Formats: sequence, C-alpha cells, structure tokens
Amino acid sequence: MAERMLKFTTVARTTPSKRDAETRAGDFHEIYADFIDAKASEQASRCSQCGVPFCQTHCPLHNNIPDWLRMTAEGRLEEAYGLSQATNSMPEICGRICPQDRLCEGNCVIEQSGHGTVTIGAVERYLSDKAWEEGWVQPLRPRADRGASVGVIGAGPAGLAAAERLREMGYAVTVYDRHDRPGGLLIYGIPNFKLEKDVVERRTRRLAEGGIEFRLNFEVGRDASLTDLRARHDAVLIATGVYAARDLVVPGVGSAGVAPALDYLIASNREGLGEAVPEFRSGELNAEGRRVVVIGGGDTAMDCVRTAVRQGAASVTCLYRRDRANMPGSAREVSHAEEEGVVFEWLGAPRAVTGEASGVTGVRAARMRLSAPDVTGRQGIAEVEGADFDLPADLVIKALGFDPEDLPTVFDAPGLAVSRWGTVKADLRTLETSMDGVFAAGDIVRGASLVVWAIRDGRDAADAIHRRLSAPAQSAALIAAE
Repeated sequence: MAERMLKFTTVARTTPSKRDAETRAGDFHEIYADFIDAKASEQASRCSQCGVPFCQTHCPLHNNIPDWLRMTAEGRLEEAYGLSQATNSMPEICGRICPQDRLCEGNCVIEQSGHGTVTIGAVERYLSDKAWEEGWVQPLRPRADRGASVGVIGAGPAGLAAAERLREMGYAVTVYDRHDRPGGLLIYGIPNFKLEKDVVERRTRRLAEGGIEFRLNFEVGRDASLTDLRARHDAVLIATGVYAARDLVVPGVGSAGVAPALDYLIASNREGLGEAVPEFRSGELNAEGRRVVVIGGGDTAMDCVRTAVRQGAASVTCLYRRDRANMPGSAREVSHAEEEGVVFEWLGAPRAVTGEASGVTGVRAARMRLSAPDVTGRQGIAEVEGADFDLPADLVIKALGFDPEDLPTVFDAPGLAVSRWGTVKADLRTLETSMDGVFAAGDIVRGASLVVWAIRDGRDAADAIHRRLSAPAQSAALIAAE
C-alpha cells in the first residue's frame, strides 16, 4: 500500500476538467468531464489512509471511502465499485450532486493540513459510471418471496432507496408517485447541468426490471387514502419529501412575473425531457431575454440562477440577506454561478416587488448588516436604515426553501401526527408513525435536507420495516423450537 498511497505530498489535487463558462452557459449538459482511468487512480492515491477517517464519519451513509480509494489506486476498479455501492443505493448520483465540500471532502485530513482534499466525489462518479459501462452493475435480484408487500409513497431518493432494499429482502414493493416519472426532485427539481436525467432513468429502470411496481400519476388523497393503502399492504412508508414553497411576504409578491423556484425548475426540466410546457412556451416560466432576480441563498437558488443563464436571460442577480460566508448553499455552486455571469447582491433583503399587478419591474431591497451570533452561533441580521436599493427585474423567482404539505389533510389521514413544523412524527428508533404499520423517512421527517440524507433515511426505514414484518415469523419460529 505504501507504494501506491499517501502521495498527497507529491501529487497535486486535480479535478476533472471543467468546460469553460461561456461554452457551458449555452447548454444544459454537465459541466465536468469524466476522469480517465490513470487520473482517477492518481487522485485516489493521494488518500492518506487515516486511522480515523473523518471523510467516512462525515458522510451520512458512512461510505467506506478510504478502502475504495485504495482499490481505485491499485486498479481494482470493480471491487472498488462493489464496496462503494454496498452502502449507497445511488453512488453515481451522490458523486454528482452531494456537496462534498461540506461533507466528506470538507473533512479530509489532508485538506486540513493544506495539501488539498482528495477529490472523493469525482472518483465516486468515475467508479459508478465505469461500472455501468462495463456491466458491473448487477440486476436487482430479490431473495426468496417473503409473502408480504410494502407500499412506498414517493419516488424520490428516500423512497427509491427504501424500495430497492426492501425488494432485495424479498418483499413485493409498490411505489406511488404523483409525477409521470420516478425520481422525484432528481428528475424534476435538479437541472441537467448537475444531473443528466439518463443517469437517474437507468437507476429507476433497474428497479422496475427487478420487480418493483411503479404507480405513477397517483395522488394519495385523490386516488386512494392513506388508510386504503395501509389496508392494501403489510406496511406503508411515507417518503414524499417537502414541496410546499415558503412564501415571500412583501408588497407586490402576487404580481405576474413572480414565480416559485420549484415551478420554474420543473417547467425547465420538463421542457428538457421533450414535453411541451405551456407556462414555459408562453414565457411565464422562461427567463429568455428577461432580467431575473432570484431571492434566496440555498442550493435551489443556485439551480435557478444557473438555469436562467442557460435560458438566455438578459441579466441574472441573486439577492441574499446574509454574506457569502453565511450562505447555506454549496460554495462550489456559488463559484460556478459567478463564472457563468451571475451577480450576487449580498446582505440584501427584499422589501417589495415593484411594478404593476400585470407585471413586475423590479425588487426594492433593504441593505442588511450582520449582528451578534445567536445561541446556535449563527450571526443574526439587522437592517441598515436609509440604505434601500432597487434591482430591475421582469422575472422574480422565490427560492426561500420548502416546508411539508399538510399530509393529514391531503392524505385524508387525521390520525397521522405531525410536528409543529408540519413534518411527520416518527419514532426515532423504529421510524414508525402514529399510525400502526405506517413508517416515514427522508425530508418529510427531518425537513428539507440533502439527497444523501434521504438515501440514508430510506435505507434505515427499509431495515425498520423488515424488523417489524419479520418479528412475528421470528416469534413463531422460537415457539416452534421450544
């Protein structure tokens, strides 16, 4: 190992080549090229093989990163992929969209020592894409039929991860989703330049070929109540995610030309999938030729500003009430956006949307300053008096985050307990809700979070459901043995 690893002092950190900003801003293709074999092996060899690998402990899935980096450096690529997918249901997706700068790479020991992090995400993507190309990704093969079925509500990352794991255990699994394609936000919310849709579709196709049934265009509450699904299956998992957009409460927000971020992104992604979207074709949800202001500072806001650039916006500005250091979105995404021409107005909070009801003309904003930290350590904000400023805009996009929908009402399930934030209450140990045999996982429990956390929660939920459904059989076996 010593000959192949620990090369961080002699080999510089290198990422896959990135297309130049002017070129990539003209299309929706992914911005990074793939590693070639030699470069992936070289970069993997920089790993210091820590005794206590902080990259692994700070990964929600606790992926065995040092070992599959060593295997990659040694050319044992199929083994490396096998190890990476053993803990991750979607490694090729995490390799593309995980904020590695805040998770594994951000906690890399050699990064802390000034040598530059190992490019973990790029190697993970390389291994997974190589596996698909070489046929190393095995079909989904369930174990012996357990004679029990599970219904999963939501075909996003949490629901898909749970469905795959349950099917592997031998359960009949039906996934219900309101959209016409499985994938949730992976298909409809994340733009192609971060995650091309064929990457998601080959993963969901593998699940369908493995016997998972997808019931699409299916809305719980309209086509069946939660109680109906519970009667149909031995267990039900709620993995809907959170889709209710937080609103902007300022004068003029109801004017034409103000759009929720998710509506805007879904319209763009549907057009990219070849559908005719009336709101896009009419210009209502299309930034072409328009002055765009996106309000918000998370990853969804970054998706919006970078989408607007590619649609041919006349100008794109991101308005955020705190400074760059306090921005919740990925620092890497902010850098990409700046390279592509997005202007950031830091320390600015919307005061009003200007113009007429028939169309906006701009955003009036208050200049803010950072104040003392609160109990969590995060700095507060305070308004600077007399420092208002105006931003011209024909399209204003609200990217302020997401809250849960009112599921007890939507699902016609008044017995489903929710927290004061509207998230579904689930037992921390069993992941079971207040309704017998109904479990919950992902953002609908923890609130809006990362895809990698959704995958982790889905896998944990599958294990919890298996423990619940196999318990009676285990008890019967013990009684018979006595």
